[in-house]
Amino acid sequence: MTIKCQIVDDEPLAINVVKKFLEQFKASEVVSTCENAMDAFTYISENQVDLLFLDINMPGLNGLDFLKSLKKPPLVIITSAYRDYAVEGFELNVLDYLVKPISFQRFLKAMDRVNTALREKYAPVPSTVTLPDTSKAFIFLKVDKKLVKVYLDEILYIESLKDYVRVRTVYEDLVTHQNLNSMARMLPANDFIRIHKSFTISVDKVKSIEGNCVEIASKLLPIGRNFRKEVKEHILKANV
Repeated sequence: MTIKCQIVDDEPLAINVVKKFLEQFKASEVVSTCENAMDAFTYISENQVDLLFLDINMPGLNGLDFLKSLKKPPLVIITSAYRDYAVEGFELNVLDYLVKPISFQRFLKAMDRVNTALREKYAPVPSTVTLPDTSKAFIFLKVDKKLVKVYLDEILYIESLKDYVRVRTVYEDLVTHQNLNSMARMLPANDFIRIHKSFTISVDKVKSIEGNCVEIASKLLPIGRNFRKEVKEHILKANV
């Protein structure tokens, strides 16, 4: 599979850096480069894009507002000189957030996440049906006027959406009318931990800790400043 890439940045030099890095990946192809979000919107509306490298501070429409305007966005990697927008970016489900100047080593990690995400997206559906293990712990969530059984070991993380939360599992996303505090009372404290005002995670689903983020299922989730010490101690303790 060839990964069709679009680069959106108002700095030609920054575009060239990403293009040069992508030349090292034979499975990738730069199909579009744009210096503003409006041109990018026109292209992506009419053509297939698998991976979008997106700057934030651009004239006219900024990168985050552009991303919000896309009904079905591709995989997105933010490329910005500013760290201030990282939390908002991850709340929009971006795959990674690269801070300029971008090193090739850091770019390589981002592309590894791209490959993982694409493998998961296009993985073949098993032909056999696996019956659920009724001995596993579970909770019920009210979703669209019905109660849905959710096994605890299938939960990846929980994201706050103001008066609602999105429970991301290995199979699907479920949105229910609750908040993170009420969800915490339903979950075992040893297995789930709040890492940010907007995120609670399953400890055993953490793949890595990188800076002030945790990686779960190829997604980077921010660790809030007030949660950093407790999060790292809890995760390290879980591995002892």
